[in-house]
Amino acid sequence: MRTIRTATFVSLDGVMQAPGGPDEDADGFAFGGWVAPFWDETLDQLMGQAMGETYDLLLGRKTYEIFAAFWPQMDDETGRTFNAINKYVAAGPATPLDWAHSHRLEGDLPDAVRALKATEGRDLLIQGSSEVIHTLLAHDLIDQLTLLTFPIVLGRGKRLFDQGSRPHEWTPVSSGSTPRGVTVGTWRRAGEVPTGSFAPDDFDVGRVQ
Repeated sequence: MRTIRTATFVSLDGVMQAPGGPDEDADGFAFGGWVAPFWDETLDQLMGQAMGETYDLLLGRKTYEIFAAFWPQMDDETGRTFNAINKYVAAGPATPLDWAHSHRLEGDLPDAVRALKATEGRDLLIQGSSEVIHTLLAHDLIDQLTLLTFPIVLGRGKRLFDQGSRPHEWTPVSSGSTPRGVTVGTWRRAGEVPTGSFAPDDFDVGRVQ
């Protein structure tokens, strides 16, 4: 069985839209490219650790189109990896999948991903793809979250979590930070949300009503 994990750029207020450039998923969003000013050698290393050594990509339509227009022309380490691995794409038949080793996920997305997850193979790494993340969080299909959190508040835009996210505790795996204040944390899905109280055992809430 495969592990499904994310490596996601987010702002302090949870926005993940258009981190890479002004023309990336613009859709009226004014701050495209908010990651670039914070990028340095430390973050490059932490990003490499977040992505891992072996994986296939699991992408939504919009992220796939952005990647497919850019990465086939790149001959760096990431480009060579992305061009060689499998890309599983949540997109309808109107979206051409011309990038090498691309595969369309047919039918209901949770069912298609559940079936793919049950096969033997590399981890499935989600990049971008907010709608895919929302759907898979709602169906309990993401095993591990890595969030690269940038020290900015964007105020508006597509967010990592929505109201459909399944409540869970997540167990911390690793953490790191950069001189510019970017924090990188990885969590694995755990059990139900734990709750408790700071009130003494003999506290009677009725006395304060």
